[in-house]
Amino acid sequence: MSKTFKKVALAYSGGLDTSIIIPWLKENYHCEVVAIAADVGQKEELEGLREKAIATGAAEIYIEDLRHEFVTDYIFPTLRAGAVYEHKYLLGTSFARPVIAKRHVEIAKATGCDALSHGCTGKGNDQVRFELTFKALAPELPVIAPWREWDIVSREDAIDYANERQIPITASREKIYSHDRNIWHLSHEGGILEDPASEPEEAMFELTVAPENAPDKPEYVEVTYVQGTPVAVNGEYLDPVPLIDKLNEIGGRNGIGRVDLVENRLVGMKSRGVYETPGGTILLAGLREVESLTLDREAAHYKEVISHKYAEMVYFGQWFTPLREALDAFVNSLMTAVSGTAKFKLYKGNLISAGRTAKRSLYQPNLASFTMGADYDQRDAAGFINILGLPMQVDAITKMNSK
Repeated sequence: MSKTFKKVALAYSGGLDTSIIIPWLKENYHCEVVAIAADVGQKEELEGLREKAIATGAAEIYIEDLRHEFVTDYIFPTLRAGAVYEHKYLLGTSFARPVIAKRHVEIAKATGCDALSHGCTGKGNDQVRFELTFKALAPELPVIAPWREWDIVSREDAIDYANERQIPITASREKIYSHDRNIWHLSHEGGILEDPASEPEEAMFELTVAPENAPDKPEYVEVTYVQGTPVAVNGEYLDPVPLIDKLNEIGGRNGIGRVDLVENRLVGMKSRGVYETPGGTILLAGLREVESLTLDREAAHYKEVISHKYAEMVYFGQWFTPLREALDAFVNSLMTAVSGTAKFKLYKGNLISAGRTAKRSLYQPNLASFTMGADYDQRDAAGFINILGLPMQVDAITKMNSK
């Protein structure tokens, strides 16, 4: 830690970690700190952020509205890919990091910073996501990761550090949860959640009501997609940001989108997170319903392979890579046929399909009907089965003859 820097660009959220990092950087690296905050839809968490950053020692702060870019260039491509990490996690924190880090680099270069810094811990995934983006977009700038350098080892230690320096924070020993919120989701970690056997406390949830407290009457919602991208809710065409906001409200009041997950972190350990993703849960389910009409069997099945790999790459922070871009090209080709509307009945935490339509639907009633028709000759099935089953038949005969 003997090296000094002139000016360090810090990814700043105003939370516990980054609040204490500003004075820590100044004390240990004798530098100015440029705080860079991104508005990715965390709403009231941005209130008072400018004043707080300056009060804790930042030379200047940039608060960037990245919501539209976040939705159109990161959320929607991941949604179209059908990417879900370990069957449950809709990647809300994961794909927020590259859009934040990209702007971080742009401002750092524009303001003459000679180093980058973040508040990610040495145990988490976010350090990888930030730093892989830094390597892709600013390989010449060194990175300072205080959690990998300082003597602070817990959130309690961090709270004590803040209190000693009279740094205003909202975290306390009683309110120890770690939250990450954006337009797509709200995540919860820490506290009693570190025991995977414990049930989450209801007071922890903010975006969704408890299913048992949701309305007693079902609510219907329709989502329309054009080439895999959501464009309308209940027939009302909306820009990307208000579209997700609207679905968050609808899903949230019906208890949709809660996930409790023990996941495998990139760094090798397991962690427990609880996520609220009301709008995203509806959007993913709707896309799958429209795909069920418009993608043929081979394309639909192979997309599952792509979805798995895409989810891993997003989770692992590999956004700015040739492979991720190539996977997008594959998905975009498939999505040319995926236009239509999905309808759901929402009831006390349940998302129930209530129909789907598509202009280029591959579902043909005359073929699917139990009523016999001229378009399908059932006698053809015998030859198909004989050819398909030939290897099995030969294997069975061989076994019989060898006894």
